[in-house]
Amino acid sequence: MSSPESLKDIYADEIKDLWSANDQMAKSVKAMAGRVHDAKLKQTLESSYEGINKHADTLKGLLEKNDEEAKPEKCMGMAGLTSEAEKHTAKEAPEDGELLDIIVLSQYQRMCHYGISGFGTAATYAKALGKKDDEKILKSIVADIYQADEYATKLAEKTERVVAKAA
Repeated sequence: MSSPESLKDIYADEIKDLWSANDQMAKSVKAMAGRVHDAKLKQTLESSYEGINKHADTLKGLLEKNDEEAKPEKCMGMAGLTSEAEKHTAKEAPEDGELLDIIVLSQYQRMCHYGISGFGTAATYAKALGKKDDEKILKSIVADIYQADEYATKLAEKTERVVAKAA
């Protein structure tokens, strides 16, 4: 990647970065879904995996629509988040299934928040560039991610029960 020379270049770079982030998150979410114990959490992660893949297809379409090279660029931010998720949910995971599920929720939500930030920023760039259709699409993805994050928060509320049990 060369230095951006315009907001259009920055926008394209953001979309490519998000595409890479999505691909990395999808792989991590799929792996975590295979480790969890709670059926609702497993279903949430599996559904999220499908949504993440749809978002990646959307990003590719946005690049093509804007006459940009349809190729992701390695997102180092998500690489860090997925590395942490692997560390905490596999390499150093607790044996207690409820505790593992709590850690999975935490790692999942961190990745969701990264996505909310990135897609929100891209939507702002699209708006500034007068790309109303792109803006609408990106804002819709932000709404999808918010919905997934809110549901994950509801699942995480069972943490109180686990903490009380451990006390």
